[in-house]
Amino acid sequence: MSTILSNVTLANGKSADIEIEKGVVTQIGSLGKGIDCSGLIALPGFVDLHTHLRQPGFEASETVLSGSRSAAAGGYTAVLAMANTMPVADSAGVVEQVMQLGLEAGYCQVQPIGAVTKGLVGEELAALGSMANSRAQVRVFSDDGNCVHDPLLMQRALQYVKSFDGVIAQHAQEPKLTQGAQMNDGALATELGLKGWPAVAEEAIIARDALLAEQTGSRLHICHLTTAGAVDVVRWAKNRGIAITAEVTPHHLMLTEESVRGYNPIYKVNPPLRTKEDTLALREALLDGTIDVLGTDHAPHSAEKKDCEWEAAAFGMVALEHAASVLQDVIIGGGGDWELFAKVISSRAAKIARLQGQGALAVGEPANLTLIDPAAKRVIESKTQSKSENNPFAGMELPGKVIHTIYRGEFTVREGALRA
Repeated sequence: MSTILSNVTLANGKSADIEIEKGVVTQIGSLGKGIDCSGLIALPGFVDLHTHLRQPGFEASETVLSGSRSAAAGGYTAVLAMANTMPVADSAGVVEQVMQLGLEAGYCQVQPIGAVTKGLVGEELAALGSMANSRAQVRVFSDDGNCVHDPLLMQRALQYVKSFDGVIAQHAQEPKLTQGAQMNDGALATELGLKGWPAVAEEAIIARDALLAEQTGSRLHICHLTTAGAVDVVRWAKNRGIAITAEVTPHHLMLTEESVRGYNPIYKVNPPLRTKEDTLALREALLDGTIDVLGTDHAPHSAEKKDCEWEAAAFGMVALEHAASVLQDVIIGGGGDWELFAKVISSRAAKIARLQGQGALAVGEPANLTLIDPAAKRVIESKTQSKSENNPFAGMELPGKVIHTIYRGEFTVREGALRA
């Protein structure tokens, strides 16, 4: 039996009906009566290249199930789960466990990211080939939370993953420049008495790794870009023909270091919130294509890790359920269109991760799609489907609301309500 979504507006602005049968989009056109979706934008299901699901090891903060539910509520049909779990996802066994937990949850595709180095300690390459050839078929590798700071190790990693079309996703942070750093380096850090986190710590690693990617002919992805200078380096590398892509988070698009004034750990994040000038540069880079995708860096933490003094608090923020609203504010509010929105939140991420069946809304493709009401406005709540509430956007009014999320032809969100 088929499902027809009637009167949707596609990303190109055209009105159509969408038929879904046996988990596949079978027709797009004028099809007759179905579920009325007037006023809703139909997009390929959202894909997040940067999600922390915390399982195994840190289930007090998040599980694959709770994170998957949060992802579906935010319109996501696929998330890539970072490797900084316990045990670390640096072997075929652990990545297969994470993938299996995602299959059992059933709210979205959970694609594991493999660690670049064993234990994330930056001393020896992890079992990259074993993870790539495992049932999880890992194609993205990252030590996120830690920078692969040894240039020789980074070079070897880039060379290794090239053989199976993998990509290294780098957390660009020179550790010797950021020891004990707590917030963006500058006058405000001095005023607040917090150790500064210089922009050059990010920019220098990006420049180095871009040159290594050029030398090896491999693919490089830069996690959570935060500075105007980093944008310039990525733009330079792209103009040079280097296979580099970059992401930006919702919080770095909208929040600035001024949020830190109250010493509220909800605003403590790695890399840190930067200046207004940096934020404007990131927005411009997203609109002009220098930055390819939105990566949520959804980083849930239990209350005990955030409800404490600033310097003792963990870095990180939840993001999956408000990311699309932030992006709507930036792209549509900034003069972009829904086709660009779909690329930034879905199709480009699916391509970078080499995810089959994600990132496209077309006849013959798996029915992974999201319908949003662009005219809606909502006040972001601190409590979400995530187990954690470290949400810096709580209380803010943002545009857009996910009305339906469809994963493999089945509603995970219908009429704004998450499936039980």
